[in-house]
Amino acid sequence: MTTANLPPQHLFAITVGVEDVARQRAFYEAWGWQPSPIGTDAYAAFDMGGPMVAFFSRESLAEEAAPGEDAPANGWNGTTLAVNVPEREAVDSVWQAAVDAGARSIASPVDRPWGGRSGYVADPEGVRWEIAWVPPMPGGGQ
Repeated sequence: MTTANLPPQHLFAITVGVEDVARQRAFYEAWGWQPSPIGTDAYAAFDMGGPMVAFFSRESLAEEAAPGEDAPANGWNGTTLAVNVPEREAVDSVWQAAVDAGARSIASPVDRPWGGRSGYVADPEGVRWEIAWVPPMPGGGQ
């Protein structure tokens, strides 16, 4: 297999199917995120400094990505997204800003056994976010 046949090892976007794109856009803007210029009324996108996070109608996304399959049941689907803040102390303020913008508290920030600090919120449609500070890892990875 040549490198031309291999997928690039670079994540472009995470698209989450939701019931109400406008509500999601309003929440993330209230949390302080800047919308991407590629967003539309039907597609809310936010540049994350690498991969983009986007919200698209669950029905429309199913037509594209899962034609003929049953729609997943409402509720948590076992997936979390995470943002990594630069300092341990920032976890609490970023977590609180999400709650103030309309997120539901899932787990208040705590120091974790692995050495970091994190807390969880759910956006208005239940998408789980971990707000985390990850300490420097051996070998320079983070």
